[in-house]
Parts: sequence; C-alpha cells; structure tokens
Amino acid sequence: MSLRSAGGPATGDTAGRTVDQRQAPRKRKNFLGRQPLGLLFSAPYVIFVLGVLAYPLGYAVYISFHQFFFTAPGVQVDRPFVGLDNYVTVLSDPEVQRSFANIGVFLVINVPLTVGLSLVLANALNRVTRLKTFFRVSYYVPYVTASVAVVGVWLFLFQQNGLVNAILGPLAPNPSWLTNSWLAMPTVALYVTWKQLGFFILLYLAALQNIPDELYESASVDGGSKWVQFWNITVPGVRSASVLVTLLATITGANLFTEPYLLTGGGGPDGASTSPVFLMYQKGILQGNPDVAAALGVVLVIGVLLIALIQKRLVGGKED
Repeated sequence: MSLRSAGGPATGDTAGRTVDQRQAPRKRKNFLGRQPLGLLFSAPYVIFVLGVLAYPLGYAVYISFHQFFFTAPGVQVDRPFVGLDNYVTVLSDPEVQRSFANIGVFLVINVPLTVGLSLVLANALNRVTRLKTFFRVSYYVPYVTASVAVVGVWLFLFQQNGLVNAILGPLAPNPSWLTNSWLAMPTVALYVTWKQLGFFILLYLAALQNIPDELYESASVDGGSKWVQFWNITVPGVRSASVLVTLLATITGANLFTEPYLLTGGGGPDGASTSPVFLMYQKGILQGNPDVAAALGVVLVIGVLLIALIQKRLVGGKED
C-alpha cells in the first residue's frame, strides 16, 4: 500500500471534492433559510395569496387580451386573442372616464380627511386619561357595523327631508345631497371617511406608543406649545403610519362599490357616483362582457399602483 493511499497528503482534486462535500449541506441549509420552519408555517398563507390573489389577477390579465364570454359548464368555445382591443374599448368609453373622474373626486376628499382626522383624534385619545376605552370603542363601532345598517342612518341625515337639511334651512341644496350630481360623490366620501375613521385611529394610536415621552417633556421644558410639539414631534414620529394610512385609504377608495351602491343606487344622478368597480360589475356580470371588465380591472390596478408610488414618495419622504 502506498503512502498516499494510506492517508498521505491529499491531492488538489481530492481536497476540492472534500470541500465541496462539506459545503453541499450548507448550501442546502442556506437555500431553506436560517429558519426553515418559518417556510413551513408561512406555507398556508403563501398558498392562500397565490390562490386567492395572484391567480385571479393573472387570469384577469389573460381574459383582458381575449374575446371572452361566459358559457355553460363543459362547453368548449374559441376565445380568440384580440390584443389591446379591450383596453382601447375601456379607455375610450365615456362611462369609464367619468367613473375615474368620480374616484378622483372621492380620493381628493377622503384621503386628506382620513389622514388628518385620524391623526388628530388619535393624538387626542392618546392624552385622555378617563373613559379612554369608551371613546376608542365609540369611534371603532361604525367600522365594524354592517354597511347596510349604517347607511340607514346616513340616509336619514342627508335625504330631502333629513336632519341636515332641516338644520341648514334655506341654505339646504336643491336637489338634495344624494340626488345632486355635484354633491353625490362628496357625500359618499364623507360617509366613507366617517365609517372607516375608527380603524385608522387605531393604527395611529399604535404608532403614537412608539414616541418616547421624554421628547414631549424636553419640548415642554424648552417652552414648546402643544401645537409645536404636535408638528415637530408627533407628525414626524408617525410618518410610517401616515404612509400606511394613505395607501390603505387610497386602495379602499379605488375599490369603492358598496357605499355608492347603497346610498345612490349605483351610479347616482347622471352617473355622478359611478365607480370603476361598479362598472366592472355592470359590464362583466349584468352585460356579459367579462373581457372588457377584466381590462378595466387591470387599468384600475395599474392606476392605483402609480398613485400609491407617488403618495409614498410625497408622504414618506426619506427614511431615517
């Protein structure tokens, strides 16, 4: 037996193979991550996202590029590729253009009010010492209450003979709020702002807990007023929460359907409260044009993503 075969110094090839063999298990471990069990525990959620979100979105994109229509189960028909025809139909449709303008009006009213009121009320509730739980629950109740029940209250307030017009007297608009083509969507925006306010207040309350009390104490010692403390400590301290609230309010507004449907019967006077999602329902379900509805949905998703990116740059600023 030679010295080399008996355990002498290994050659370069042998040493290389030994190193590769030692590194192979490490590579497999790195591929699974530092916490392999995390993949196992998150697998159900990943499957849920892929099945409920990713697959429908991908299938909607597929439908939007084809001449698609509903058929009886088991019936096979040709659905030819039509390219961008459905998108041209959508973008040139006056109803679609009006619906996006309506959503623009809604977002301009709803998003600033949601961010501003949520932050101010959360800051006030954070300083309350008595009945804190009562006030927090009171703001949250409309959010968890069924829209059908809450809409009844809003209709009572803003109908022709409602409480708001009774208070305004001769200043009440005619036609009334929900039957007025200029006021229908702003009224819907106010309703949605009021209903979802409790949820966003809780988000801001959670963010306010991360601001050290020492900052407010130092500002008070330096003579800073409550207003100065709010603008220089509170607002910068909840910047991340403001980004989240802005994005969530925008996404919620872009998917507006239930509120205008219940308050104005769908499109409202002259289509003043028609939303893109309501048009998707009309064109896809009622009129049997799922290809056009899918194209409208894709356009809406792209528009929301662009708005969200712009908002993140404007509201988020530079991260510290």
